[in-house]
Amino acid sequence: MLYDKDIREPLFDFLEAYYGKLRILEEKQMGRSRADIVMVLPACIVGIEIKSDADTYSRLTRQVRDYNRYFDYNYAVAGSSHAMHIEEHIPAWWGIITVEQVEGEADFYILRKPKENPDIDWKKKLSLLWRPELAHIQEINRLPKYRQRSKQFVIEKILLSVPANVLREQISHELFERDYTRIAETIMDYKRRSRI
Repeated sequence: MLYDKDIREPLFDFLEAYYGKLRILEEKQMGRSRADIVMVLPACIVGIEIKSDADTYSRLTRQVRDYNRYFDYNYAVAGSSHAMHIEEHIPAWWGIITVEQVEGEADFYILRKPKENPDIDWKKKLSLLWRPELAHIQEINRLPKYRQRSKQFVIEKILLSVPANVLREQISHELFERDYTRIAETIMDYKRRSRI
């Protein structure tokens, strides 16, 4: 029986070997749910829900709804006890990675590759960014600064001005560059510049 803690680290290694350049963000709040893993790739963001052998499907309906609002692609990672039934609980465009224990190690297999999520809400996706990251996107696209306006207002202006294919890469770039060790400093610097 594989638990979540047995799956995570080997899964990161598997994803890195499969996708190459990526960044992993863990336990990211999205709506009323929490994404187990957010995988940032150069041109998209992938949500990953782990269903270990110890998990149930009780919250999965709500989780699927939230994942679909925030991410370009989604995967369910299913332990062997869920592998035969996971596709009954997720949309057809979600990918499926199965995991089982082989000689004491977690062994992964891509059962189904994900397709582009048709239900993404770009406002929700952009809300994953911090205000200074949104300001950088405004700057590189030569948009007004809107320093005294709300985050939601800025998100709407970005969506009106930046083509989706360009914005996808810019969002990924911001998440690749995010430095959690400097979060307080980054936000304080942004607020200080906003008062000028």
